[in-house]
Order: sequence, then structure tokens, then C-alpha cells
Amino acid sequence: MEMRFRDREVVLDGGVRGETIEIPSANPLNYWQVLSDPAALQRVSVDGKLFKPKAASGPVPLVVVVPGSLSIAASHLKHAETLVGLGMAAFVLDPFGARGVTTTVANQAQFSFAASAYDVASTIKVLAAHPAIDASRIGLQGHSRGGSAVLTAATRLFCEAVHGKAVGARAVLAAYPWCGHQFLDPRVGSTEIRVIVGDQDDWVSPQQAQGYVQALRLAGAMASIRIVAGAEHSFDRHEPVQRIAEASVSPGAPTGYLTGAGAFVHPTTGEADAKLTDRDLAVYALKAGYGVRGATIGSQGDQAALFREEMIGFFRRTLLA
Repeated sequence: MEMRFRDREVVLDGGVRGETIEIPSANPLNYWQVLSDPAALQRVSVDGKLFKPKAASGPVPLVVVVPGSLSIAASHLKHAETLVGLGMAAFVLDPFGARGVTTTVANQAQFSFAASAYDVASTIKVLAAHPAIDASRIGLQGHSRGGSAVLTAATRLFCEAVHGKAVGARAVLAAYPWCGHQFLDPRVGSTEIRVIVGDQDDWVSPQQAQGYVQALRLAGAMASIRIVAGAEHSFDRHEPVQRIAEASVSPGAPTGYLTGAGAFVHPTTGEADAKLTDRDLAVYALKAGYGVRGATIGSQGDQAALFREEMIGFFRRTLLA
């Protein structure tokens, strides 16, 4: 069995050693349970590693790095290294190890997307109280499923149910996020949102991401999107483009909207139902013919460098200026 991330000794270039931190979180069945029945939540502790710049003389900004369906990769640690080099702390979150999951590529329903977002919001709650962190300058960076998680964790309806009104993310960079679950009230307060996605992405829908960003703008958010010509999914990785045969995706499926109470609105009936789960909507998408087996990841040319510069520019402006 592969060693859990928390049990690994991880040292970034420059000798910055990761500190394992436990995050009290939960395994909600759906978003409704988080917002409307929190007493029923099954509790779980996830974890991750905090990397702090050595020369820091006081509290510093933080970026929480959230992996996608393939779990933590070398690219996520490289991003943490880059952020620490800019004078920020970076926390690499592991949503998988505590749940006994290694990948959700072939089955996204092993734990809910609400659980992924709960992990992120819980991380904000814990690290906002850490003496080394400036709670007013917290950023989130999520990749793929992690991109979905950071977008939901910035939605005030959701995040305030987890960590209250006093804290929150100042800036969110969502990399090629799946935007298949969206709150009808998407307000994010003062959080700035940036989405980046490739126009050749076959895991998620760039058009759906565009629609979500526009909904955020209409709700008063500072939100923007960059669509990268010729880029596939996970183009921040320094890895050749490759096909993941076991991937189960449905990028063309209709959006599952969420009421203020957290209930899914079924795409075909228009009715809200507190009992609906991710799996129910996934089964609907498969039966409707939207399911696809196999998808592509990787980068070519200067795409990984482009992502790195986008990341640096965004967080330098939002957290360090």
C-alpha cells in the first residue's frame, strides 16, 4: 500500500519542510446536508502539509493547493515551492488518504463534491487561526475536482455554514474546474475568482465554466476566465499529453443547480429534492447518453510555464500587493 501523504517527509527546494496538519472535516451526502442538516454529518479528519517561507518575520499570506481526481502529484508540490519562493505559505491538502481513496478518476461518487468543498472550507477555518498565517490574505488554488471544490468553498452560502462569516478566501484560482454543480445564488462576497481552462479539455466543459463565471459577474463578483488555445486538461503538469483510459466523464451533461437550502434541482423536472446526491445526477447523465469513457491530460510546448506565470501573477497581485 502506498504511504499516505501525511506520513511522507516532504522537503521542498531550499530545505522547506512540510508540517502535517490535521483538518477536522466531514463526509456530507450532499450539499443539503451541509446547509440544512449539519447535525447528521459524518465527521472525518483529513490532512495536508503546510510549507512556510524560512525568512518570514510575521504572519504571511497562504495559498491552499487542492489536487484533482488523480490526488497529489509532483506538480502540486512544485506549485507550493513556487508560492513559498514568493514569500507565501502553501498548504497542500490531501482529501484522499483519510478516506482510503487513491483516485476518483473512474468513480467520482466515492465521496461527494460537497465533501471536497467542505474539506477546503474547513482548511480555511483551521489555518486562519494559525499564528504563522495572515487570515486576511488566504488564497485557494484547485485543480480539476479541486477546482470545483475551491469554487464552492468560496460561495458564501456554503462556506459560512462551515467556517462562519468572519473568515474566507481573498482570491481563488480554479484550474480547469468541473462546473456541473452551481448554486442558484453564487455570491462570493469580496473574493476574487479566476478560472483557467484549455479549449481542448475533454474532462470538463469550458463553456459551462464560462457560464459560471458570467453568473458570478452578474451577482457582483470580481470574476474572470482565461481559455488557453490548444490546451488539454491538467496542462500545468510537465508531462506529455496522455490518454487516461479509465476516466469516466460527462462534460456535456446539464448543470445541477442548487437551492439556498442546498437541494439539487433535477435538470429534467426543475424540482428541488433534498434527497438527490451526486450519484443520482451522474446516473441520470449516463442514461441520457452524456457519459464518456477515457479522457486526456498533460501539456505541450510552453503550456506548463504559461500556467505557472498565470498563478504567480494572480496571487502576487491579490495576496502580496
